[in-house]
Amino acid sequence: MECDAKILIDEPSSAALRVAAMRPVTLVGLMGVGKTTIGRRLAARLDLPFVDADAEIELASGMAVSEIFERFGEAHFRDGERRVIARLIDGAPKVIAAGGGAFIDGDTRALILARTLAVWLDADIATLVARVKRRETRPLLKGKDAGAVLTALAAKRNPIYAEAPIHVGSKRGPHAETVDAIIAALVAANSGPPAAAAARTDAAAADTGSPP
Repeated sequence: MECDAKILIDEPSSAALRVAAMRPVTLVGLMGVGKTTIGRRLAARLDLPFVDADAEIELASGMAVSEIFERFGEAHFRDGERRVIARLIDGAPKVIAAGGGAFIDGDTRALILARTLAVWLDADIATLVARVKRRETRPLLKGKDAGAVLTALAAKRNPIYAEAPIHVGSKRGPHAETVDAIIAALVAANSGPPAAAAARTDAAAADTGSPP
């Protein structure tokens, strides 16, 4: 059962934050959507540890993600990524930022869905392009037109990201609004019965103050 949660929590109570922090949370979505930046803010608000899967892969391998892609290819990277994410998902509540392609791998996706509460962060292509231009190390964009690549990736990946039980739009406004929207959805998901655990939200509610 799917529940649409358009709830803006301006100042979540400590009780609401405890409910939101009950389960591990994994942020998924395309590159440039803000998983790391928003993940850090979300973790701070929930008083939970934050881990970035790509950073953990680089730490474990001693190489940058771009270097792994160049030397060994994407298939090798995805295999290592799967093993790292499996290690990170240890049952303890935390916020995990997964790489853009992590959720696309069937085994990794099954693990994330079974053992964490997945949140799909979404944004329009123009917003993504503006954000990815701030970094020159994204292997899938090297030497290519960012808008064309992201449009193609969105067409292919968005139907898979949609398997995440929570969907939050990452708008161009303050990240705090997106974090508020995620917290509202986490509260809804963790408060309801199992059959109604899925919650979907949109950060646009932060702009309109839309009621539930």
